[in-house]
Formats: sequence, C-alpha cells, structure tokens
Amino acid sequence: MARTKTIKDIDVSGKRVLVRADFNVPLEDGRVSDDSRIAGTLPTIEHLLEQGARVILMSHLGRPKGKKDPKYSLRPVASDLADKLGRPVLFLEECIGDQVEEAVAQMQDGNVVLLENVRFHPEEEQNGDDMAKALARLADVYVNDAFGSAHRAHASTEGVTRHVDTCVAGFLMEKELKFLGDHTARPDRPFVVILGGAKVSDKINVIEALLEKADTILIGGAMAYTFALALGRKVGNSLSEPDKVEVARAALKKAEERGVKFLLPVDNLVVDAIDFDARTVGEGRFTGEGEDIPDGWEGVDIGPKTVELFRAEIAPARTVLWNGPMGVFEIEACSKGTFAVAGAVAGNRDCVSIIGGGDSVKAIKKSGHAEKVSFISTGGGASLEFLEGKTLPGVAALDTV
Repeated sequence: MARTKTIKDIDVSGKRVLVRADFNVPLEDGRVSDDSRIAGTLPTIEHLLEQGARVILMSHLGRPKGKKDPKYSLRPVASDLADKLGRPVLFLEECIGDQVEEAVAQMQDGNVVLLENVRFHPEEEQNGDDMAKALARLADVYVNDAFGSAHRAHASTEGVTRHVDTCVAGFLMEKELKFLGDHTARPDRPFVVILGGAKVSDKINVIEALLEKADTILIGGAMAYTFALALGRKVGNSLSEPDKVEVARAALKKAEERGVKFLLPVDNLVVDAIDFDARTVGEGRFTGEGEDIPDGWEGVDIGPKTVELFRAEIAPARTVLWNGPMGVFEIEACSKGTFAVAGAVAGNRDCVSIIGGGDSVKAIKKSGHAEKVSFISTGGGASLEFLEGKTLPGVAALDTV
C-alpha cells in the first residue's frame, strides 16, 4: 500500500517551502486565545528550519467570504508564532501577488514568512487555477500540514499541488493519517469505539464504516435517543431524529449480524427545562435502568449505570476511538457522563486512545485528561470523512512512495 511522502523523505535545504498550516485559531482582543493548532504544527516548521529551508506559511482563518476583513487577519498568529519559534516571522499583508513574490525572493535560509488569510480571495474556496498558480510561484516544495482542511479541494490544499513538483505531508498530517488511518484499519484488539453528539445523520456513515472494524460501539449523546426510538422506546422531549429511525434500525441489525457489541445508555439524566444561553437546567433526575423518558422531560447526559457499563468496556480495550460527547457537557450539571468517559479513556494506559476531533477535543481538554491520551485529532469534518473511508483531496494530492 502506498505511503504518503513526508518532509523526512526530501531535501529542503535552501529551498522555498510553502506550508499549508491550520492556523484557524480563536482570537480575543487581537490575540490568540487558544494556540493548540499553532503548537501542533511547530514540529514541522522547526524541522524545516533546522534543515535550512525558507519557510512560507499560509492558512485560512474563519469565514471572511472571499473578502478582506481585518477581524480575520492572521497578523496575531505571526506574533504568537514568533514567540514560540524564538525568531522573527515576517507577516505579509497579502497571500498572492507581486509584492508577496518579491518578499519571498528576498528570503534567506532559515527565514519565516506568514501570508495573509487565503480566504480573503474567493478563488481559494473555488479552487481557482490562477490563485493556485500564484501560490505555486512561491514554492520549490509544497507541504500540507493542515489535516483539518484536507477534506476541502481548495486552491491552497489541492489546486496548488498541480503546479509544484514536490508535494509532501508535514509531521502533524502524518500523525493524523497514522492514528485515524493505520490504528483504526489494523487495531490492537479489543477495539472500542465511543460515539456521541447530536445527530445520527452526521455519524451514520462513520458508524457503517466502523461496524466493519470495531469489537464494541458505545453510543451516547442525543444520537442515542434516535436509536432508542428505533427500539420502540419513548424519549420524551429529547433531541432526536424520528426520520432517521430506519437508518438507526439498520445499523443495529448490521451490528447484530457482524457480532459487534452495540451498547446504548441504560439510564439517563433527564431535565424538565434547559437554557443553553444561561448554561442552566431545571429540575433533573436519573431514569431507572431501562425506563423510558417521560413526556415533558429531556435527556441531557448518560446516567451512572451507563457510566459503569461503558467503563467496563473501555478498561480492557487496546484501541479506543472517541468522537462526540455523551451529553450537553458545556453545562456543568450535564457534564458528568462525558467527563467520566474521558477519565476512563485516559485511565487505560495500555491502549492506543484516539480523540477524533470536534467537541470531543473540547471535552477531553475541559476534563483535564488531554495529556494522558495517545492522540487528539485536529480535524472535525475531516476526521469524520476520513473515518468514513472517503478520499480527502488534500491528502490524495500529495506524493506517495
């Protein structure tokens, strides 16, 4: 099977290396408020600098809709990055054009330049060839280290590769492909998958794909209520998708046919009111084991019996993939189930533990267990599409060996 080439496979000394990074970070008062995505690509940048490359960084930030918008400028990232690298990072007010090409032409070995937000141009998301060529003129080598954007065929992720001879993955991209790809395709067993979140429709393709690989699948979050409907249970006012009941039923049948243990919550935390904005809930109680959720009540978390059930499955696992919270973990009263699962995953030091992007990443960080898991994916939608078995344009465009 072909392996994606990485920066370790090539000579970058004295070369202009154009790196597509994921610097789509939150900003507050003109400063980076969460630098984890910047930190994630530091090993790639530092390796290139150690090898004597001239590093040109590009990224998107937010959704400026193809227009220049100061609130989505990458300038604060340049400052944060300079502090981390301990060297100057030249910020350019544009990402393509004569001035950018002149600035890059004057770079010396070991210099770092950060281009302005590629999404300030509509051609980025349109995968416009003129923009792709303009970016390619800056590069002798192209490196994609932005897994979170690899499911998009944009000018900076796919188009540019048609005009640069050497196109490889950075270290962060390599890790994503290893953990989400290799470790789930050929897992050490037992392989336990934990899926949560709101909608079955968002994850049904992932469920279908993982039913081919997993030994056990644990379901939490609001999607569990759609599966409960599929079993003829009542879910009260809980968030669910009645139009996806047949889809859920088919997944349950497939799990039974394949001998995959498919576990749903046996008890739930239910409340009579919830206010997301105020982060509060009304009166709450746990349902009894196997009890339906009554009318007027809404499920917001898994209950203590479910926590114990899930812990018992996670403890002997040798590979764990977790994608999606067990409840409305943003509200403290509804967070115990999610944090208990986080603790169980982090507490199994004998397994390869993979946190698959999105809200699960927020949850594992908020739980205080982020340092104890094997890998935290940087890709939300990209993680899901990759786990579904889809080809990611930004990965397929890279050279292989």
